[in-house]
Amino acid sequence: MTTTSLTAATEAAQLSPVFDSDRLAAELKAVTTHTWNVQRTHTHGGQVGLPAAIDWRVLPLRSLGGDPERTDPGGPGPQPFAPTHWLDRLPYLGEILNSVPAPLNAVRLMALGPGAASDPHRDPKYRLDRGIVRLHIPVVTDPGAVLVLDGVEHCWQPGTCWYGDFSREHLVRNTSQVVTRVHAVIDALLTAGLAAWFPDAWQHLLAHGEVLFNRTGPAEAPAWPGELPYEALLPSGFGDFDSPAPLDGSLIPARIDRDADDVLALTVAGRTFALVPAGGTGEFRFSGWSEQRTLQPDSNGLTLRVRRGRALADRHVAAAPRAS
Repeated sequence: MTTTSLTAATEAAQLSPVFDSDRLAAELKAVTTHTWNVQRTHTHGGQVGLPAAIDWRVLPLRSLGGDPERTDPGGPGPQPFAPTHWLDRLPYLGEILNSVPAPLNAVRLMALGPGAASDPHRDPKYRLDRGIVRLHIPVVTDPGAVLVLDGVEHCWQPGTCWYGDFSREHLVRNTSQVVTRVHAVIDALLTAGLAAWFPDAWQHLLAHGEVLFNRTGPAEAPAWPGELPYEALLPSGFGDFDSPAPLDGSLIPARIDRDADDVLALTVAGRTFALVPAGGTGEFRFSGWSEQRTLQPDSNGLTLRVRRGRALADRHVAAAPRAS
């Protein structure tokens, strides 16, 4: 069966929901009595990067561990994503987030000040073949506030909902002298339910292209089917999210256990990752990542799976509860 490739025309799409722009703007007043933090990067080692050199401020609504100060989008790490206390002040936006038919990672209100412009950049993890997407819902905008995505200029209107392929080169620019552009930026896992929000012109691509659909999991995380702690030897690439070959590399010691907060976690190569169920199939994925890579315990060890679009590769490794 042939697959459909991504083209320049698929850099962005307006999704089917349209939300109440007046309610969104009114709610914004509840969280603008203070100055939002400037965006900063965080590394997996806990280091905080320099603040953005432009007026680009963030209010985190969902973040790693529900941290109300984390302005970055986060990723795989020791804590799952959770709402921050700021979301309590935005009940309508909370309703919108609850309506998204997909697991959510980071959700942020992002404010681009008058005269601010970013450098061109790419966010490579937001790809359809990795099953991770970034959505925008504009709250406040101006004709001079634009997103340039893969060479195409966009000025999305308040209350609309958009997908953008942010793995392509893009920048944001606000030439307004008075208006601060504010978007709700939602990082989500692509599911069949979310795909139904895309326009008709996209449905062939989503049905036949290099696209990874995540399955929706049970409301409650199942217990790890065995005693803990659980020890294994994993390929060195499996916990490296920049690795082009996650199933390759020398085998290194890994451990699965519950942390002090009762979060199921995998520790390998000095890093710890929270694990969450992937669908109802017995597989577990990395919190903050998609089903692009999963692990599934069985009576003989672990089956490691790596997906790219509709392609699947796996590798079985020996593993067992640690001997007492």
